[in-house]
Amino acid sequence: MTRETDVTRETDVPHETRKTATVPRQSSPDRDRDEDRDRDRVPFLDLHAAYEELRPEIDAATARVLGSGRYLLGPELAAFEEEFAAYCGAGHCVGVNSGCDALELALRGLGIGPGDEVIVPSHTFIATWLAVSESGATPVPVEPDPRYPTIAPDLIEAAITPRTKAVLPVHLYGQPADLDPIHRLAERHGLHVVQDAAQAHGARYHGRRVGAGPSSVTAFSFYPGKNLGGFGDGGAVVTDDAALADRLRMLRNYGSREKYRHELRATNSRLDEIQAAVLRVKLPHLDAWNARRAAVAGAYLAGLSNLPGLLLPEVAPDTEPAWHLFTVRTRHRDALRDHLAAAGVETLIHYPTPVHLSAAYASPAHPPGSLPRAERYAEEVLSLPMGPHLSPHHVERVITAVRDWAGTR
Repeated sequence: MTRETDVTRETDVPHETRKTATVPRQSSPDRDRDEDRDRDRVPFLDLHAAYEELRPEIDAATARVLGSGRYLLGPELAAFEEEFAAYCGAGHCVGVNSGCDALELALRGLGIGPGDEVIVPSHTFIATWLAVSESGATPVPVEPDPRYPTIAPDLIEAAITPRTKAVLPVHLYGQPADLDPIHRLAERHGLHVVQDAAQAHGARYHGRRVGAGPSSVTAFSFYPGKNLGGFGDGGAVVTDDAALADRLRMLRNYGSREKYRHELRATNSRLDEIQAAVLRVKLPHLDAWNARRAAVAGAYLAGLSNLPGLLLPEVAPDTEPAWHLFTVRTRHRDALRDHLAAAGVETLIHYPTPVHLSAAYASPAHPPGSLPRAERYAEEVLSLPMGPHLSPHHVERVITAVRDWAGTR
């Protein structure tokens, strides 16, 4: 008798998303016990299960593209852009190569560049800051709200200078940032608002999907582990501004509306036809998959309430998170992570190093201790398994393992 292992998992770094090799193995009592334990491992995110659920449709979509002979800037991209714009409640969608590119090109499309400043959250994935830097502007960090992981609107005004051109709120972990006060502040100071919704596909703020609204410019990522993910990197900008959308289409395609006529100094950042076709298959399932995520979050919130030393995520009033991540906080994070690993529960840290203390951005302007809320998050956060294919059995195993840990303290 032979067995096969086939494990899919997501890790912090995009290129480390991996599926283990399928290897025939000889059976033995010890090996069978090891494999039984591996099968009962609680994965952080099962990407393979998402493919299996939609395998016939995805296979047909990719075959359709491969057989078409049209692989870039073709009908699949045009259709996906129309469908995703409609889903978000926006007038236009421009597909690009990644979520980071979506942010950078949105800033460049708005005329933001060298000499300008953009206000960013201190607690976020580094791509938010990198996009600002790549546009030529300078990221200016502002701390998160005391209760929520998103930028604190009441701290933004103090960071505004004559060089400030935009505010870049991030809907971190799928939790919508508090947009109304940010928009009011931006209008008062004549600033753009560019939203980073890389983790918030389908989330709602005051009843509207993230990305909707006449003043919205919103960047999305379609990295495989996102709520709406492809089979590689991808991203998009959604907006109601037709002129901005037209400029973005040139910026993603060598500054060109038509071949060999280049109107702007631009780049190559195009969402390809295969990724667009896959995303078209997945988009109609996004709300149902988000509902499954919400059910997992609800079970965690109920099963892990009132545990000493453990802070659960709070949902801001009148918001519907996309629950991209379910991130708890504890001063004993490493001990909890070790306990869960021993119990077969995979976890990740989002994010272990504050951006201002990374080698990429370390400077005398932001020494250790200068952004204490971001630094506290980095020391305390732990993301539990989350995804639309996490079984009730696995959810209960996570809850039991966390409660067991709390009971030993």
